[in-house]
Amino acid sequence: MAQLYTKQKIYDFLDSKGIAYEKLEHDAVFTMEEMDAAGITQKGTVCKNLFLRDAKGKTHYLVTVPEEKHVDLKDLADEIGSTRLSFASEERLIKHLGVTHGSVSPLCILNDETESVIMVFDRDLVGDKAVGIHPNDNTATMWLDFKDIKEIIKKHGNDIVFAKFTKLA
Repeated sequence: MAQLYTKQKIYDFLDSKGIAYEKLEHDAVFTMEEMDAAGITQKGTVCKNLFLRDAKGKTHYLVTVPEEKHVDLKDLADEIGSTRLSFASEERLIKHLGVTHGSVSPLCILNDETESVIMVFDRDLVGDKAVGIHPNDNTATMWLDFKDIKEIIKKHGNDIVFAKFTKLA
């Protein structure tokens, strides 16, 4: 794998492109509950990210949804035309996106040299001006305009799919 987009490289990349963001450095967080407890979720729409694979392990999906949304893997597979979905292993996560559990972010797509991971966004993120994601490291959270996140992924060359997710009860 070529040089990875680590936290500082993400900041440098965004700065070089003139993309506005706000960042908050914090202790490592691994769950949405830890982010809530640390007060990180107060600034905007904080997202959770899931790295999934299809039944044969040939197609991988990076799913980004607001924290209050439920991801039903069967419904998602039906909506995006995939075979049965399951969580990809840590080994696959490192191989395809160059990060470990807890640091997954849509910006991990920049580490996907083959441009083969399909990005799946919740439709409700469209138009959101403050989407909270990690800079490929769970010791910081940054808020970006969704249109900028989408444009970064589009320019990188990965396919983008939008899906509908329901709010948790």
